[in-house]
Amino acid sequence: MRMRPTLSWTPAGDPPPATTDLEPVTDALRTGGVLVLSGAGISTESGIPDYRGEGGSLSRHTPMTYQDFTADARARRRYWARSHLGWRTFGRARPNAGHQAVAAFGRQGLLSGVITQNVDGLHQAAGSEDVVELHGTLTRVICLSCGAFSPRHELALRLEEANPAFAPVAAGINPDGDADLTDDQVGGFRVVPCTACGGTLKPDVVFFGETVPPQRVEHCRELVRAATSVLVLGSSLTVMSGLRFVRQAAKEGKPVLIVNRDQTRGDQHALTRVSLPLGTALGTVAHRLGIAWPSPRPAGVSHPSGP
Repeated sequence: MRMRPTLSWTPAGDPPPATTDLEPVTDALRTGGVLVLSGAGISTESGIPDYRGEGGSLSRHTPMTYQDFTADARARRRYWARSHLGWRTFGRARPNAGHQAVAAFGRQGLLSGVITQNVDGLHQAAGSEDVVELHGTLTRVICLSCGAFSPRHELALRLEEANPAFAPVAAGINPDGDADLTDDQVGGFRVVPCTACGGTLKPDVVFFGETVPPQRVEHCRELVRAATSVLVLGSSLTVMSGLRFVRQAAKEGKPVLIVNRDQTRGDQHALTRVSLPLGTALGTVAHRLGIAWPSPRPAGVSHPSGP
């Protein structure tokens, strides 16, 4: 029987109290060796909604699963129509103050690494290096038949040529780059095949219901082992792919600090959960540490992964 992925969770018992005190976060960064684990919440200030916060996309949208994508040609057509439209907006998103602060912490040598659950590439666009993209990236496409990789912007051009009149208005854009469209809006959208073998193309992301590659998981576990503390930024930690690293850190006796407006599935393992907007919180921490970082880039400067 096909199982649906975990999209939500119900807290058990009273949650640990949240705080607005940023001193534990500041102290951890001052010590250094901090491993950042980021989620969709760090990109909301860039105009990309999260899944589960107030107004999150799960209130109106069920993400594509790997099982549906691989088993159903109609599901693939629906996905690529929605993703193609979403890419026009998603690919132009710019890093916000939160991404820039993380990059600044890295330049100061305060971080041991960055793991992101996001597929938007905004950490790298802000200047962070050696980012582990736990769930992959929308900037690359893979063929499920021959395994060939190709840039997303090339696929975008091919889809434009195959669907010159495709210009529906989406109800919203989701954290996975998928736009909200009705079946009528999808219409007869044409999907293009792999140019190398004619096989099925898929974004190089881990869909819900798909497994993160074991080598990537082990690399992340090594980063946890090497860190002095783990700082979670903008993740509800609902899915096990990220929660496991928080549990690992807690088991190893390493402090876990969370900055997230809402309660998370990892709160019980955390030294503290700070309930503040991420840009404000990280900017305050940077100021306390005497770190300056560039202000957000001016309007009109596009995301480097855009078409």
